[in-house]
Amino acid sequence: MKGVQVIKFIISLMVCFGASGLGALFMTNDSAANWYAHLQKPNITPPDWVFGPVWTLLYLLMSISVFLVWKKGLDYPKVKLAIGLFLIQLALNAIWTPIFFGYHSIFLALIDIILLFIAILVTLLVFKSISIPASILLVPYLLWVGYAAILNGSIYYLNQQKVLSASSQKP
Repeated sequence: MKGVQVIKFIISLMVCFGASGLGALFMTNDSAANWYAHLQKPNITPPDWVFGPVWTLLYLLMSISVFLVWKKGLDYPKVKLAIGLFLIQLALNAIWTPIFFGYHSIFLALIDIILLFIAILVTLLVFKSISIPASILLVPYLLWVGYAAILNGSIYYLNQQKVLSASSQKP
């Protein structure tokens, strides 16, 4: 039985870090980095080097969290719902970077991150009914995404003239 739990934990890690890998594909694009460097950012923007370690820790906490829920078993009430909600929030997480950095759509990324925040909150609440430690492990993620949503909104606000003038120049 212990081997099954190890496999579940490895799958949890692979799924969470796999989602992060999608974002990494868009971050390695030089045009994305160049575009981001030229955006106006609020004073509360952390240095670029902070994002990697923070997200690595958050994906690890997410992996442990979903593992603790999955460990209860799919027959346990609400586990299927909880994992489904977790996968929805993970999908919203995974598409933010391509929207923001790949398509340079600050506004659509803002909509995505607001939906992501709501999805994490709902997931956290459902996780709480299954495993309190699993829900606690999602709190730093929720807080970081809330902070990221404020950053995203601020970047949109500060660069609105650039966005408006770029869209008016398109045929």
